Amino acid sequence: MADHFDWSTFTVRIDVRASREALYEAWTSQEMLELWFLRLAEFTNPAGEVRGRFEKIQKGDTYKWLWHGYDDNSVEYGEVLEADGSVFRFTFGKAGTCTVSVKEVEGENVIELRQEKIPVDEKGKQYYHIGCQTGWTFYFANLKSVLEGGIDLRNKNEKLRSMINS
Repeated sequence: MADHFDWSTFTVRIDVRASREALYEAWTSQEMLELWFLRLAEFTNPAGEVRGRFEKIQKGDTYKWLWHGYDDNSVEYGEVLEADGSVFRFTFGKAGTCTVSVKEVEGENVIELRQEKIPVDEKGKQYYHIGCQTGWTFYFANLKSVLEGGIDLRNKNEKLRSMINS
């Protein structure tokens, strides 16, 4: 029987007791991204100017991201492809493209991330499909924790390696 699993894409979703606007805004400024996701979320506009911490991210911006629990050599660069108030889409290095949307499902606000265009070689399967899906699962749980209860679950000690929360 042929393998029909699609290694080029995955979707993670979580319900969060927060408004749709708050869930979208969690992705659209340096200040908000650093609250639940990143150690540094620096965005540069197409004119080459670094955006302010509270300034809204726009289509065409580029970014530099650093994570807690990792040194400055673990950096990701990418571009914002869409930021229209309901969908946030960005390139994610060699791991493909991510699209974030907020939907109402059965009376609950659900945030969804779809990562696609993942390379389907062995490295892509291991690091980008399995690795990214594992990472997004944690960060979505942390987003829920921060927005619903104010507790940040991230490991912020870069000397602690191979942690599920960094």
